[in-house]
Amino acid sequence: MQEQVPPSELTQELRFVSELQWPSAAEGVQRELDAAWMDCLAGATELVRVRPVIRASWLRSRAAGIVAEEFHYEFVESQELTRRLQRQRELLDIAAPVMAELLRYNPDGHLNLADAEGVTLAACGLDLTPLGSRLLESVQGTNCTGLALREQRLVFVLAGENFKRELRERRMHCASAPVRDTQGRLLGALTLTAAVGNFHCHTLGTVQAAADAISRQLALTALLDEQQRVLEVLNEGVILLDEDRCIRSLNGYARRLLQLDDRQRGRPFANLITQDTDLDLWLDRRWERQDRDLTLLLPDGSGLPCLASVAPIAQGGWVLSLRENRRIREITRQLLGTRARYSFNDIQGRSLALQDSLRLAQAASRSEATVLVLGESGVGKELFAQAIHNASVRRHGPFVAVNCGAIPRDLVQSELFGHVEGAFTGAARGGAAGKFELADGGTLFLDEIGDMPLEAQVSLLRVLQEGEVTRVGAKKAQAVDVRIIAATHRDLAQAVAGGSFREDVFYRLNVLTLRVPPLRERREDIPMLVATLLQSLGRTLERPPLAVADDALAILIAHGWPGNVRELENVIERAMNLAQGALIQPMDLPFSLPGRTASEGVIGDALTPIELSQRDLICATLKQTGGNLRQTAKRLGISRAGLYVKLRRYSLDAADFRSEQ
Repeated sequence: MQEQVPPSELTQELRFVSELQWPSAAEGVQRELDAAWMDCLAGATELVRVRPVIRASWLRSRAAGIVAEEFHYEFVESQELTRRLQRQRELLDIAAPVMAELLRYNPDGHLNLADAEGVTLAACGLDLTPLGSRLLESVQGTNCTGLALREQRLVFVLAGENFKRELRERRMHCASAPVRDTQGRLLGALTLTAAVGNFHCHTLGTVQAAADAISRQLALTALLDEQQRVLEVLNEGVILLDEDRCIRSLNGYARRLLQLDDRQRGRPFANLITQDTDLDLWLDRRWERQDRDLTLLLPDGSGLPCLASVAPIAQGGWVLSLRENRRIREITRQLLGTRARYSFNDIQGRSLALQDSLRLAQAASRSEATVLVLGESGVGKELFAQAIHNASVRRHGPFVAVNCGAIPRDLVQSELFGHVEGAFTGAARGGAAGKFELADGGTLFLDEIGDMPLEAQVSLLRVLQEGEVTRVGAKKAQAVDVRIIAATHRDLAQAVAGGSFREDVFYRLNVLTLRVPPLRERREDIPMLVATLLQSLGRTLERPPLAVADDALAILIAHGWPGNVRELENVIERAMNLAQGALIQPMDLPFSLPGRTASEGVIGDALTPIELSQRDLICATLKQTGGNLRQTAKRLGISRAGLYVKLRRYSLDAADFRSEQ
């Protein structure tokens, strides 16, 4: 902990140093110090005409057993000195020029720099303190470096104030000031030893200023190093330009991005961008420009689309930040979760119709051709698309799914192909990438392609033919590497004949056509699908495993399934929530399914969804109470008369539930 010196004591010390300029005063002080020193060695504690800080140091030195009549340096081992020099290399590099400059004004003296443990690390001038010597007060007794390290402040020690006789007889005065790091921690002490005639009060200020200069330079170096480390770990390129628009410096990410090295410093930035960029507008010092499209030129002549920001520097020049579009899309895809989860192993069924579709899909996965998946709603067209992607060479790329029928007609172009800033009212600042750009390097699944507006089909045709997309409002196209898998439940050939779908787009999409069979054409797969759904839904709902009664399974197999697998999943989930035991019974199935008996109250689709839910609740309650009407009415919160009305309305008979009980 640094000790604070009272202002009065510091003033007295400075006045004391000033008085030493008079030879008679200096001789008198020396005689008084010699006498007091002899008294100290003799065991006295009341030492007259000795500064308090020196008196305390003498008494500590005597108590520590320091022999004043003997003098020799104690050294750390050479290996330890080497380690200390390496550890303090930055301090030594910064201190060297400061010490050399300070010595110019004290040519007859010498300087030494010690670390916080009093080990001499550097020295210059005459009568050098040897490197590796230990200067702590507990080792050498009262000396200037040791006292500065103990007091952690600027101190001076006159020749007669040293504890060792040899140091006293050298007739050299010393001043020492601590050197600190950016957190204020003590790093060491800088000590100036000067001849008696050259030592005055200004010497103290000079030494303090030199130590402060070293500390400030250390802080500046630490700050610059911290800033450089921050720049190097950024996942974006940072380039500093000078007033001539030439590269002053660039971080590691920018070097990798532009395939440049540090030798590119001084290169005009205009040589790294495409000709269509208005650099004068870009570097207008009146404002900052954030997140604007910029295409950089790589050494091989190719272009690298980036999102760039630029801001002027007050001292002159500019700072640019660059993020390549591909990385931005990767981050966006991670946030959107654009990954395919399903593979061919997730497609359940052994029917011949399904196996034919699987064989064609597996063949499509080995190709880069566009695939058109046909099938009714709910058959699993996206499941096949994801499986094709995950089995293809693009499996490590993104899988982006778009429902063309769910996008408002006036936003289809922007959603699919992106837009630039200002392309329309409400356009995102800096523009936005479309789904084609997000799918770059992977697969784009265009579901319900038959519902795509004609104007969007024109842009789609260009992607299919040229592999390029043009953002809404942009002047130039950019290349994308995307495989397209399209799907529809509509008859596209009929849509072409009716004029609602472009013929050229249809032919471009219809390279490999894959038809996914509806569930009614593969009824033999229903038991397997039901078992799979029971397992997966059981884990999701945290329910014990259930099975399906034979008569309930027969109903499921006989159903026409207009909603296909999606409808089957909904029916099984509903049945699992209604089932009272370990088996799903016919009464747990929706009433619109065929095969239910009259006693089970089939009344067709005449009931509204609310009435169907109410009828299900009454059935479940009757089942729980064993057909007891009083308990059923009580649990439902209605009167028994009201319950009779409901039973007649829904063609229910309580006796059926008593027989089950």
